Amino acid sequence: MIKHILTDIEGTTSSIRFVHEVLFPYARAEIGRFVREHAQQPEVQAQLIAVQHEAAGSLDIDQSVALLEQWIDEDRKITPLKSLQGMIWEAGYRQGDFTGHVYEDAVRNLRHWHEMGLGLYVYSSGSVHAQRLLFGYSDYGDLTPLFSGYFDTHIGNKRETSSYEAIVGQIGGRAGEILFLSDIREELDAARAAGMQTRWLVREAEQLDRNAPHHQVKDFDSINLD
Repeated sequence: MIKHILTDIEGTTSSIRFVHEVLFPYARAEIGRFVREHAQQPEVQAQLIAVQHEAAGSLDIDQSVALLEQWIDEDRKITPLKSLQGMIWEAGYRQGDFTGHVYEDAVRNLRHWHEMGLGLYVYSSGSVHAQRLLFGYSDYGDLTPLFSGYFDTHIGNKRETSSYEAIVGQIGGRAGEILFLSDIREELDAARAAGMQTRWLVREAEQLDRNAPHHQVKDFDSINLD
């Protein structure tokens, strides 16, 4: 029996295009200015120290900015980059430069599952801060009251079984009571290895494969919790 639902964001609740055509370019354009203007703020300073740790060397501001821009261009899933991106996106959301894209079928079903009493959680490579912003400033208003918790790369890589085992520990209960939703096979493989149930979101219906190793669905309306 499913008691909790853990969902990915990009390609699952939200369009990949929104992330790659709106959020990433916005952060790419703003990150140099943001880092230079806010480098002395403790929360930014902490992330710049983490950037140096990832680079395994001492970097000045210009070198740090160049490396961060390179990571964005390479779509790297590196925690300090994700944290800084979240800070930049917050300004964009608050200024009304954009709203968070969420599929209508995802919103409707998340609300229904919440009303049913299921625990809803998010696990994304984007920082928890960025996750809260996307759902807090969504096309459908503030959706954050629907969720009981958020996880990002601080808990581990999304393709590693140990990350999902850690999430089970934090949610509580049995792994088999948690349903994980994602559009990435390797993430679903890791979640299943940790004992979770899985559904593979394939929003391009023509790409559905009946022989796929995980049950595929084209949208949230197609998810059967029985």
